Amino acid sequence: MPSAVSRTRAVASRVLRQLRHDHRFLALSMIAPLVVIFVVKIFIDSFGSSASNPQPPLDAIESMMQDSELPGEFRELLLENLKARLPQAPAARFEPTQFAVPLAAFIVHLVTYLLCAIVLVRERGAQTLARMFVSGYGQAEIIGGYILAYTGLATIQSLLVLVELSLLFKLGFGLGTLASIYLVIWLLAVTSVALGIFVSNFARTEGQVFPFIPLVAVPSILLSGVIISIDTLPRWAQWLSHVTPLYYANNVIQELVRPSGSLGDSWGSLVALPVYGVVVLFLASRTLREIE
Repeated sequence: MPSAVSRTRAVASRVLRQLRHDHRFLALSMIAPLVVIFVVKIFIDSFGSSASNPQPPLDAIESMMQDSELPGEFRELLLENLKARLPQAPAARFEPTQFAVPLAAFIVHLVTYLLCAIVLVRERGAQTLARMFVSGYGQAEIIGGYILAYTGLATIQSLLVLVELSLLFKLGFGLGTLASIYLVIWLLAVTSVALGIFVSNFARTEGQVFPFIPLVAVPSILLSGVIISIDTLPRWAQWLSHVTPLYYANNVIQELVRPSGSLGDSWGSLVALPVYGVVVLFLASRTLREIE
């Protein structure tokens, strides 16, 4: 009688063989994040060029007063008083890495989640999961096999994304920081696999997966702090942000991209990310047979 570990490895081996022969899926899972990150690079470069040279407030006021009909001596006196009372604020410095790295993590998160969910629904439609249940495979063994197989895929995908980030944005981090960023993106990718498995349990066809895309993508990008600071959101939205795994990944990444940042600066979010994945995996295992 094969053990649970042997059955889990058997499921993982079968999924890997299937992935190896599905060239379109492999190409899409590897190339799609790289293409989107390149588009993000173009957007950030365009945004950064306009944000790096903001018009100083006093210069704007002076320009407005020059167009006014106020007497010249009065304008000069007013400008001198303004310069004395309103010190020149330093121009805000735009840091591309604060947006590029978490956005890349979001892209990996979304693509991995979506492709994994679609493939699992296809497996259910082909009665592959039903045959495994009939053959005596348990819920944990099936889920574990898929996690092992797709974790290997996520490992390569995360590495390619980090290499592209380093080349496009010329990341000047040390090897330790780059390894830490890779760890966070990898953990997020594995968590996305678990989330894809869980969501696939509630869809019977590939088309039914698509309504779940905005349910994951929109909260992830708006409530994670990648674009909008969490502190500016309403209290209920701040609590809701804890539902998305990208929130925890972004917290760690923002610490890592700062000067002298380290994983220890946000260890709570780092621990919460795999815990989130374990909870989702547990829910996926409890709902797998119910859909069958």
